[in-house]
Amino acid sequence: MIAGEIRRYLRDNNQIRVSRSLRDLAYRALKAREALTYKLGREPDNAEIAAEVGCGDREVAFAMDAIQDPVSLFEPVFQDGGEPICVMDQVKDERVDADDWVRSLSLRQAMEHLGERERGIIERRYFEGRTQMEVAEEIGISQAQVSRLEKAALRQMQRYV
Repeated sequence: MIAGEIRRYLRDNNQIRVSRSLRDLAYRALKAREALTYKLGREPDNAEIAAEVGCGDREVAFAMDAIQDPVSLFEPVFQDGGEPICVMDQVKDERVDADDWVRSLSLRQAMEHLGERERGIIERRYFEGRTQMEVAEEIGISQAQVSRLEKAALRQMQRYV
């Protein structure tokens, strides 16, 4: 009963909600790992733990990961006297391609060659998603003028990209 209350407390008062069956599998896997370590005299692999528990090694790995405490992205993982290396420095964002970053940088540099008004028009049109009419009303010129200025600015930017 005491062990059950302790498990219930740990399950219900954790930072991340994990199902009871998954948590129970993880605790059985931990017990099996401890017993196998003693029996084999070495650290068992997931396949050996899974065989002892009676399930697949992927399930064991998933269950063991599920009970780990979350780690901050800003947690230092290495420091050699200088700037610490954090978890975030080691994580790659699969959604962002290196080519996208270079293109974005090239566009920003090309925009530096534009005048204040042209830069404002390009930012409003392409980075803020406004229409030519909306931009025209904001800066007090006609839509046709916005169209001409936008085309000229894009031609000028093409020279630098």
